[in-house]
Amino acid sequence: MTVDEAALAAALRRLPENPRVVASGNHSLPWELVRIVDEHVESYVLNCLNGPPGLPEREGVVIETSFVGAGQRRHPGLRYVPSRLSLVPVLFARTLPVDVVLLHCAPPRDGVLSLGIEVNILPAAIEACREQGGLVVALINDKMPYTHGDALVPIEHVDLAIETSTPLPTPPPSPPLGDDVRTIGERVAAMVPQGATLQMGIGAVPDAVLAALTGHRGLRLWTEMFSDGVLALDAAGALDTEHPLTTSFLFGSQDLYDWLDGNHRVHLLRTERTNDPALIARQRAMTSINTALEVDLFGQANASRIDARIHSGFGGQTDFIVGALHSPDGQAILALRSWHPKADVSSIVPLLDEPVTSFQASAIVTEQGVAPLFGRSEKEQAATLIDHAAHPRVRAELWEEAAALGLA
Repeated sequence: MTVDEAALAAALRRLPENPRVVASGNHSLPWELVRIVDEHVESYVLNCLNGPPGLPEREGVVIETSFVGAGQRRHPGLRYVPSRLSLVPVLFARTLPVDVVLLHCAPPRDGVLSLGIEVNILPAAIEACREQGGLVVALINDKMPYTHGDALVPIEHVDLAIETSTPLPTPPPSPPLGDDVRTIGERVAAMVPQGATLQMGIGAVPDAVLAALTGHRGLRLWTEMFSDGVLALDAAGALDTEHPLTTSFLFGSQDLYDWLDGNHRVHLLRTERTNDPALIARQRAMTSINTALEVDLFGQANASRIDARIHSGFGGQTDFIVGALHSPDGQAILALRSWHPKADVSSIVPLLDEPVTSFQASAIVTEQGVAPLFGRSEKEQAATLIDHAAHPRVRAELWEEAAALGLA
């Protein structure tokens, strides 16, 4: 299975014309394999989620994704395929045939590799690729933590592999939380019951929520991804130690990666399971905490586009909002600042100009307050958004717009 670069290059040159190559995304991209593909395959489609900066950018390369990352947003070869993350595996089976899969793995234990910090859509990609006789290639990295669950890949499912010893990416030091973000975190944490199951992402607002939850007890995790904030919850005794921490991918510090290695408490699942609304709905007091770029007076959220240009994608927000609302005592919270400091505009707007990412959250939380939405009439929703979530400097204008929209 383990080969040198020349043997791998020879196998790649035998691929069909313009193959679709699916690679580990997020912060687990197998850069060495991507480089070899780019040097030896004239034209190809590279499919990965949340692609980082540095992706090949030349004629003949199409960058395909259902969730746009920093390295894809302005890529001249971007092909955005809108899809909930839970449905990307369906795309591989039906409309996006897979010729090659590039994996970033931990070394095998007892004949089984591990996908480490990135499971997500990869099991489905491997299955689709093997179904049509494609090529599965692994970069085996002794710096990758060995994780369990759907991360496990029998070594015989990999056709070729090369070895490396390369540290994984880690995030830069986070700046201190601002007062507004800390306030949002405290407001959201106050809405989370003891023993709830959490879903949240990465960023200032999720970090602020996690920091405010250390006094809780019996918390569970069923989420798309998590980072170092979970280590603080664990150290504080806030987590239910009898229940697995379920996620689909991870990103964080070396401390997080060391904690993950061989840790059976962490259960990585493929995205069609972590993001399955039916499975999400079964979780105890499922509390979904997401953010948005803007929310309008109808409770519609845009978390995907800026000035009509794709910024990210549906991600798992729609999956988790639906699942959480069907969970007993579940809730779906959207947390964001009331004012965009960089754009210098309100985050609460009369009516979205951009396509809608999600709608019908339980509540919108800003540093101004909590605006409960679910179960209220559209006029009541507009009123509580204006009075409790919007920045004071735009409330009068929003009331005028609400009247024009028939919401006042």
